[in-house]
Amino acid sequence: MEKKHLQHLSGLILATLFISTSGVLGKYIAMPSEVIVWFRSSFAMVFLYFFCRYKKVSLKVIHKKTHLPLIISSLFMAGHWITYFYALKLSNVAIGMLSLFTFPVITALLEPAFMKTKFNPIHLVLGIIVLIGIYILAPEFNLESSDVKGILFGLLSALCYSIRVLILKQHVHNYHGSMLMFYQTLVITIALVPVLFFMDLSGFQSQFPYLLLLALLTTAIGHSLMVHALKFFSASAATIISSIQPIFGIILAFIFLNEIPHTNTYIGGALILSTVIIESVRSKKK
Repeated sequence: MEKKHLQHLSGLILATLFISTSGVLGKYIAMPSEVIVWFRSSFAMVFLYFFCRYKKVSLKVIHKKTHLPLIISSLFMAGHWITYFYALKLSNVAIGMLSLFTFPVITALLEPAFMKTKFNPIHLVLGIIVLIGIYILAPEFNLESSDVKGILFGLLSALCYSIRVLILKQHVHNYHGSMLMFYQTLVITIALVPVLFFMDLSGFQSQFPYLLLLALLTTAIGHSLMVHALKFFSASAATIISSIQPIFGIILAFIFLNEIPHTNTYIGGALILSTVIIESVRSKKK
């Protein structure tokens, strides 16, 4: 049992590492956010389709009552991605990712209403610690600057992501993670087709390799692993453990974008990492 828990925990942290590449790629790709999300979804959809065929993963949605939740959660996923990229472009990787990571607090507060479970005070305590860590991590900014808009978009992205996770959590026990992500990306691709007629696509050729990386590494692999991890952790536990994502994102931003972290990054990062460790131990299934 201990070995299995370690495997599940490793899978969740690996998923978090892959997903954290979205910060650097989203900041670097010089295209409108909605267009980035369309290409991200369409490319990932193709990758996931062939992966499911190769692995003989069934793409059949057995229960009709699953159709509407899948569509709704996909639309929230689209909202999460679009507002997240707006946050990155308006501010920087640190502010974009850190404001997004209010979602463990939001998830912990919303989970009892969605899952009809008893509220666990420890999740609120850990969520508050994460929030304090994010507050310390965030660099100083002028209230009149675009950073404020970036934070607001990050908070909206967090709300969309929390709702999406909670909706999916009710259905992941019946379907494979890659199959769910295939349908999520399919719905998003269809829903965002209109942006191709109204937004600038001129940078596609030069940005193609980075869009491909975003689709394969971040979306197809990262989010499939994350959806799979929801089978073994509560939504609150999964989101709190994945709070290590801003740390990964800031490190990647330092390496690829030369965004140098401040001293408060280490202090806030230590707080976030402490909640990851606490929740990893606490959520261990005996």
